[in-house]
Amino acid sequence: MRDKDPTQGPARPDGAGHKRRRRPLYKVLAAASALVLGGGGVVIAGQVASAGQDRARTAPVTATIDCPDVGERLREVPDQVRGEVDKELAGLDTQIAEAYQRLATGRAPADALLGELKDRRGASIGRVSEAIGRTTARPDGLAELSTCAMQEAPAAEEETARSGGDVALKGGPARSDFVRIGSVKPNVRRPAPKSGASKGSFSVECGRNDERHLNPDNVIVAPGVSNGAHHMHDYVGNRTADAFSTNNSLAASGTTCTNGDLSTYYWPVLRLRDGKAEQDANAPGGGQDANVGTILRPKQVTIEFKGSPVSRVAAMPRFLRIITGDAKALTNGPANANASWSCTGFENRQLKDKYPICPKGTDVVRTFAFQSCWDGKNTDSANHRTHVAFANRDGSCPAGFKAVPQLVQRIVYATPPGARFAVDSFPEQLHKPVTDHGDFINVMPDELMARAVRCVNGGRACR
Repeated sequence: MRDKDPTQGPARPDGAGHKRRRRPLYKVLAAASALVLGGGGVVIAGQVASAGQDRARTAPVTATIDCPDVGERLREVPDQVRGEVDKELAGLDTQIAEAYQRLATGRAPADALLGELKDRRGASIGRVSEAIGRTTARPDGLAELSTCAMQEAPAAEEETARSGGDVALKGGPARSDFVRIGSVKPNVRRPAPKSGASKGSFSVECGRNDERHLNPDNVIVAPGVSNGAHHMHDYVGNRTADAFSTNNSLAASGTTCTNGDLSTYYWPVLRLRDGKAEQDANAPGGGQDANVGTILRPKQVTIEFKGSPVSRVAAMPRFLRIITGDAKALTNGPANANASWSCTGFENRQLKDKYPICPKGTDVVRTFAFQSCWDGKNTDSANHRTHVAFANRDGSCPAGFKAVPQLVQRIVYATPPGARFAVDSFPEQLHKPVTDHGDFINVMPDELMARAVRCVNGGRACR
């Protein structure tokens, strides 16, 4: 496993997070004798013709749909058309989710489905280009992003059931997505503080979402679109955050934070793969999007803002938006992945592309270390990433960026011994641990942010 400090940005994960390019899987799927959905993927079973050979697969294979991420390619979207473009991008996600469902239930042959999906995506991408082109130059190369392919991943072998020779996936990630935390070597490294470092911290107590503020929206990526995330989010802080929130509505809202912080902090829920029906079992973002099982309530949520090991920090602007990690890392590849999974008592060992199997008496921990460098101008960007950056390996910010307080969220879960669990995801992302991510909109009143900066720069631990 790569030695990488989880507070220093995304590491390139090994194994499940890697993007694999193989021969088109639709040729394999066309020969498959069964395709079955069970909340975790499409399973190919029975006799499969492969590479000129006719033989039975000895292990089930999960197939998913791999489409280029159009939003990641955008570098400039004029404010006048941003809402229009965001809705088209959200529509692309819905098209993939619908195609995946059709594939999973066998309602369409894979090759025909990919052709239909290409046509739908092409029309949507054309509208994105047209909207941007009304006020600035059209982006190059978007049309080629309409084509999708199939991608393979291991199926959950320990959760399959055989009937008449076919294999039906009962749900959940693959066995290979889990590892005993005790088998992982310590891998956390932090740059040594230098002269001028900001060594303080500012903690915010916002509770554990006991109010059950849950929705499958993402106001950063898909504003104005219900179920824009296609998976359920847990929220703390701002009490009213949803797809239809605006800067004004967020600023006028209440908060679960004890110090008056109106910011919204949210992340995908974690579920037990226990087969039990949750309240969203038949709802968008839940069962309708292949997210099933009991939603785990956090045992503890810690929100802390930290300093830079090489300099003082500047205040974040109000309404700054930051996404850390990549909800589509299975198909996008690990470039923007920033998952960190561990167990209490073992947090010097962080997993990027595996779920931890924790020893008895310890709890599962998710840590989100957000980008700590800001471009000094923008509160958001076309792809929601390029206005912020991770610090370099030595802790310094890239050229053109300045250090701001680094948000670090730590979420702890008490899980039953031996229980299998999975993070909510877009349905085609198969609940892979590498897809874990967190979202933040800074709505601190200016004086509260100024206090946080004074604490961090002054070397004090404040609450």
